[in-house]
Amino acid sequence: MSGRNAFFIIILSFLISSTAISETIAQKTPPKSVANVCAACHGVDGNSAISANPKLSGQHPEYLYKQLTNFKSGARANAVMSGMAGMLSDADMHLVAEYYSKQTLSLGQAKTNGSGSLGEKIYRAGIQANAVPACASCHGPSGDGLPIKYPRLSGQHSEYVLNQLRQFRLGARANDEAKVMRTIAAKLTDQEMEAVADYIQGLR
Repeated sequence: MSGRNAFFIIILSFLISSTAISETIAQKTPPKSVANVCAACHGVDGNSAISANPKLSGQHPEYLYKQLTNFKSGARANAVMSGMAGMLSDADMHLVAEYYSKQTLSLGQAKTNGSGSLGEKIYRAGIQANAVPACASCHGPSGDGLPIKYPRLSGQHSEYVLNQLRQFRLGARANDEAKVMRTIAAKLTDQEMEAVADYIQGLR
């Protein structure tokens, strides 16, 4: 190997290492918008300790960005979040979404809805008699979701999931595409909502 080739290989290795280190630092160091606006309710790492507030860690960045823009525009009604999102620029929202998407999700445990439960049946098979589709058909068998359209659900706080289902049923949350979630939630009883929300908390 010539001296010139060896020199180029060393430089290339240095650039690759520097990029990897920078990405690692970016994943672990929250942007100011997270530290100043988001962390108090959702945690620095996105694993909210308050069950009424959603976990953001590991969520699709496209979905997080969409929700922030919806809060800011009023398309998703929430007095607290509208105020918080209103303090963020478009660039800030992208930074927040990318940062939280790279954090490690802390998975939870279902309280009573494990294998063979009502929650599992609804999540995996739906309720055919009421034309309720399986949650897994959009959110995936492991709750990984689909970027932009369908959020990751696995490990999410059951209290938060239950509240969102109720908000969809009431029409208070109306930023779902083609009214998909509002239509589904309208067909679920309180018991069914509670069961599937509990199952989702332990989903992995």
